[in-house]
Amino acid sequence: MTARDIEAALLTRCTAIATQAGLTAQDQREANVFQTAAMVVRSQFPRESTSLMQASEQYFALHPKERLAPVDVVRHGWITSLPRLRDMLTRQFHRH
Repeated sequence: MTARDIEAALLTRCTAIATQAGLTAQDQREANVFQTAAMVVRSQFPRESTSLMQASEQYFALHPKERLAPVDVVRHGWITSLPRLRDMLTRQFHRH
């Protein structure tokens, strides 16, 4: 899987989490990406942000030591940059 493929899959998961009730993060990467995504879209998409944050919080309730700062999410390569994440999610959310 290429970096673009991984990014596309994470964006798809973010959109699903943001728009469908009851979904949760499957692993540390998703939980941290969802948390970061919730932060960057909060002002434009408060409902979606809340869903993303809830999905990450459910995961972190069981795995509290796996929470990372947004800078570490970027450092791990799970997202390219915060502005890019915000822009990509904005496009995804407008489609849905």
